[in-house]
Amino acid sequence: MPSPKPFVAAAGMLRSRLSPALRTRGGGGDGPSRWTSPGHQERGNGYLFNQTPPPPGQSRKWEDWELPIYVTYFLTVVILGVGLTAKPDLTIETWAHQKALERLAAKESADSD
Repeated sequence: MPSPKPFVAAAGMLRSRLSPALRTRGGGGDGPSRWTSPGHQERGNGYLFNQTPPPPGQSRKWEDWELPIYVTYFLTVVILGVGLTAKPDLTIETWAHQKALERLAAKESADSD
């Protein structure tokens, strides 16, 4: 069985050559981040979507796009729910079951005659 030392040495050499070229998340700490532009926060402030909560006793004001999106979501769920519930059963098993029942009924009516 070959010794693992050459593989360890090759892996170390490859890692040392490639590590400066690898991009790390957040820019690696050397200089400005490539994921943010100047004037933006580097880290979040701990609130959902970086929105600070309104003062106590006040409600959050909706954006212009929120009402149409929520109405569209609701109508989509209703239309899909009704449409998928009311769709016809077109499976091969249902068709075969109906044909078998028709043949049994025809055979029974032929036997009774």
